[in-house]
Amino acid sequence: MNLEEYQRMYEAEERQWWYAGMRALSLALLAEPLAALARRGPLLILDAGCGTGNNLRHLARHGRALGVDLSLEAVAFCRSRGVAAARAELSALPFPDGRFDCVTSLDVIYHRWVRDDAAAVREMARVLRPGGLMLLRVPALRALWGAHDEAVHSRHRYRRGEVRRLLEGAGLQVVRATYANTVLLPLVAARRGLDRLTGRHGSDVGFLPRPLEWAFRNVLETEARVVKRLSLPLGTSVFALARKPG
Repeated sequence: MNLEEYQRMYEAEERQWWYAGMRALSLALLAEPLAALARRGPLLILDAGCGTGNNLRHLARHGRALGVDLSLEAVAFCRSRGVAAARAELSALPFPDGRFDCVTSLDVIYHRWVRDDAAAVREMARVLRPGGLMLLRVPALRALWGAHDEAVHSRHRYRRGEVRRLLEGAGLQVVRATYANTVLLPLVAARRGLDRLTGRHGSDVGFLPRPLEWAFRNVLETEARVVKRLSLPLGTSVFALARKPG
């Protein structure tokens, strides 16, 4: 992504409805499995493709959290946020086999610079210890392709079955696979259709009027409570939680 997009992310990640809601969904899926792992000792967590680093602050509640990102600009934003991050490619992580208790990759492998998503998932699985967890999050449904995808240099939008096959192909056992941002799917689909009709360019990162921010964030936080127990049938994102055998 370009520097302006990273700046928008840095300013929006903690409070903007989509970032806050996606974080709530991610942590809802991870909370109980990470708590179970933590009974064995302190956890080491890798956020692969950490962006500007806000997720690292929240993951650090569960253990020591490290991030890697290909972008020097992203790593610089992480350091200004006070979280640990280094520059590295997903296809060549600078860590030994079985180093981490948990690896997260949150809206990363869909980017154009990830030329082989299967190889990236295999590499993340390599640095995961036996019994460790991987959480993968990607944008869903090709029909939702729009101006935002172009702005953030997207390569692909996924279906749930594709994500499951990626994880299983890396030797992982899928624990949960669910769509999310289900309730707002009709609004997102309408926005994408309008983008195509009007030729709008640019990303969707930014703040809405306060009542909409509150309402949309609450919708996603409600979904986060639901996905702790149930998988959702359709949505704008796919989440998959997997475990490394052993």
